[in-house]
Amino acid sequence: MAKFVAIGHYCADVLEKRAPYREAHLAGLQAQKEQGILITIGPTKDLTLFVAIYEAVSQEVVEALVTGDPYWQNGIWTDYEIKEWIQAIG
Repeated sequence: MAKFVAIGHYCADVLEKRAPYREAHLAGLQAQKEQGILITIGPTKDLTLFVAIYEAVSQEVVEALVTGDPYWQNGIWTDYEIKEWIQAIG
């Protein structure tokens, strides 16, 4: 399987706007982690970007996970880019 990095932006006022969707968002991420697809995810300290690393069979799988997330579906994540990633050091 290949590794992928996803990077995207949060909306303005993310702390306030994410509240109704946070529980579903975190539950989905936990399920991805348990399945071994999501390696790690988190925001930058200034809450402007999110960065995630996935291990999946294709970029399409990762894209489906990102677009299926409540944060994407409700405008908390405003854009994203997914790139296949080469892990140089473990």
